[in-house]
Amino acid sequence: MENLIQPRILKGFRDFLPESEIARSGLIEKITKVYRSYGYVPIDTPVLEYTDILLRKSNGETEKQVFRFEDNGGRDVAMRFDLTVPFARFTAEHFSELYMPFKRYHIAKVWRGEKPQAGRYREFVQCDIDTVGSDSATCDFEILSVLKAALDEIVGKSDSGNKKFIMKINHRGLINLFFKNLGAEAKLDEILPVLDAIKKVPEEVTKGKLTELFQACTSDAETCVNKTYEFIGNSGNEGFLALVDRNEKLAGEGASAYCDRLREIYKMMQVSGIETSFEFDPLIMRGLDYYTGIVFETTLFDDDGNEVKIGSVCSGGRYDNLTGLYMKEKVSGVGGSIGLDRLIAGLEMLGRLEKKGSYLDAEVFNQNGNDVIAYHKVAAELRALGISVEVFPEPKKMNQQYKVTEAKAVKWGILMNAEEIAKETFTLKNLQTREQFTDMTAEKAAEVIKNA
Repeated sequence: MENLIQPRILKGFRDFLPESEIARSGLIEKITKVYRSYGYVPIDTPVLEYTDILLRKSNGETEKQVFRFEDNGGRDVAMRFDLTVPFARFTAEHFSELYMPFKRYHIAKVWRGEKPQAGRYREFVQCDIDTVGSDSATCDFEILSVLKAALDEIVGKSDSGNKKFIMKINHRGLINLFFKNLGAEAKLDEILPVLDAIKKVPEEVTKGKLTELFQACTSDAETCVNKTYEFIGNSGNEGFLALVDRNEKLAGEGASAYCDRLREIYKMMQVSGIETSFEFDPLIMRGLDYYTGIVFETTLFDDDGNEVKIGSVCSGGRYDNLTGLYMKEKVSGVGGSIGLDRLIAGLEMLGRLEKKGSYLDAEVFNQNGNDVIAYHKVAAELRALGISVEVFPEPKKMNQQYKVTEAKAVKWGILMNAEEIAKETFTLKNLQTREQFTDMTAEKAAEVIKNA
């Protein structure tokens, strides 16, 4: 016998059985519906791009993670690591065909060769929205608002006593200005990763790294470290606007424009009644260096108010200069993304992910192979009334049919004996409660199923 190949899958990649894929598809449908309700339209871009397109504005860490190779034509190509950079290329290439401002959504897989861990894989789905062609605070607010609405549909709405998630906001302009006024602008790309990891390492380690970085560019490293800790501090008792006011003073000259933008966005939140889902957090940095304006990340919480240790499930920001890499015209943009796989991991940790084995409402059991015509007649009548139904294909023993139906999590069963077939009726059985409804027609059964 020819040697069989061992079925296996690459590390960081996954197969999805129906139960998992149905849950994923359901979440995508909810997200898509919300995105469309705000006026965003779909686009698609290739999985493969020229490497110089993807990596020209990326830091060295991103370059290490990209899946890159030479194709059969000798071209240097790479698989997209996010959906934003391809969108910038798309905007530049189709600029004359697009109306401005242009609002798009794109839900698709991306690939990163990073170390797999909880909620983080090498192949995963991002659910992006972006608006380009406007620098308006309205666009910033709308991105935050639509993402909150999508999370409301999936995670549930927060109330005063039970927050489901919090979207944390900062402004990269404010961060950049603060370190510029400290004289540490040259070390910003090294300082931000240290601050981004501040909750994961001991304070003395963080302060040691910051001191070393400040010593390379300033005359008073100790003062710079102290001011940095004051700038990123958040007692949790200060409100959004109070923190913005504080950091405006700490950032120094030129901070008012950035802080006025944050205040304007927050006022829009207030009049929309959604401000309790947002916090100003000076520690939100966002690693990608194309962000120039607002930046945000999203934290999930359990029923006891504890933060779920899964990382951000939704993030983004403003990137005014991204399309400048591909075209002379400057096109402002702002966007965000829900990381579907990380969100699912968080929902599983919280026990909030609804799973089911099929899309069926009912199963017509095959009690006699000679009656299959009658079974299909009933199935067709039920489908015409909006009921998802299938006919079990073979007249196997009933316990076998029940077992398969149970694996699919089908709630209703349809049973028909010879007498019922003659009368053109059937028995409808709730497979969970075992309750039975006799002398049913398709119309009566559809009503019962829909109202259950």
